[in-house]
Amino acid sequence: MNNQTLVTEFILGGFSSNPKMQSFFLGLFSIIYIITLLGNLVIFSLICLDPHLHTPMYFFLSNLSVLDICYSSSTIFHLLSNFLFQRRTISLVGCAAQMYLFLVLATTECILLSVMAYDRYVAICLPLNYTVIMNQRTRVTLAMVSWGSGLVVPVPFTVLTWRLPFCGPNVINHFFCEMPALWRLACSDTQPIELTTQVGSLFSLLAPIIFIFVSYVHILAAILKINYSGGRQKAFSTCFSHLVVVALFYGTAFFRYIQPMSLRTPVLNKVISLFYTVLTPMLNPIIYSLRNREVKMALVKMLRNVSFPQATECGVFKGT
Repeated sequence: MNNQTLVTEFILGGFSSNPKMQSFFLGLFSIIYIITLLGNLVIFSLICLDPHLHTPMYFFLSNLSVLDICYSSSTIFHLLSNFLFQRRTISLVGCAAQMYLFLVLATTECILLSVMAYDRYVAICLPLNYTVIMNQRTRVTLAMVSWGSGLVVPVPFTVLTWRLPFCGPNVINHFFCEMPALWRLACSDTQPIELTTQVGSLFSLLAPIIFIFVSYVHILAAILKINYSGGRQKAFSTCFSHLVVVALFYGTAFFRYIQPMSLRTPVLNKVISLFYTVLTPMLNPIIYSLRNREVKMALVKMLRNVSFPQATECGVFKGT
């Protein structure tokens, strides 16, 4: 970080300075956050507790649930504390940490969604070799690559952003420390870092989405070769939830980071960011539970049981 910076803290503009509106947003985001936590915890618990869900697909889904809890918490937790304590300031170190953590989790989700597409490809296109290819070592490795890449990829963007001098206004017109919002406060030309970030975003977003697209082209071709309608419906059902999640996450992320800075407006930026940082983590467990018969059966079974058996394997990087 630049030692000559004159700014010692930032002020997050949030959504509104009106006390009544702040109370409304406090209630709204509290409900969203509770639904996000409960939904993802339920999905994670079901996968841990039900032996029928100890498969590669649900192993990656459990990773996604943990990721979404962290992803939502990285932004909304600080937002709720600002509403509660009427304190909108954040230190430079805190802002840098929030920005890096957000980028880590966003990058990890990009890669994890492509890994989940690969899992569906192997399951549908290579069903006889599925258990051999997607063995425990393979899926643990793929999960570790997803999380590890998330830790490494955002480092250059974070370093370049915090090498900028911040010596003027310190009000971030956003609800969290996001890179484009911070660039507007820099006292130097941000076009080089903006171009670098757009190129990097194209790689980190475009490479996984191309991989997902190619995987689903092969999946669709394999599904169309299935002779009976029941098999087609089951295959489509296992892919539909993942495709909806991919469309929600990548659609808003592309629009946010690939769009030229000159075309961005603060209100539009907040709305778009709200979708992929707050709403998507809340919707993911709902999408997977509503469209997945095995998850619904496991949920009914869990609700019927008074006491639950102790899970033998439960964790982000474990699976059978």
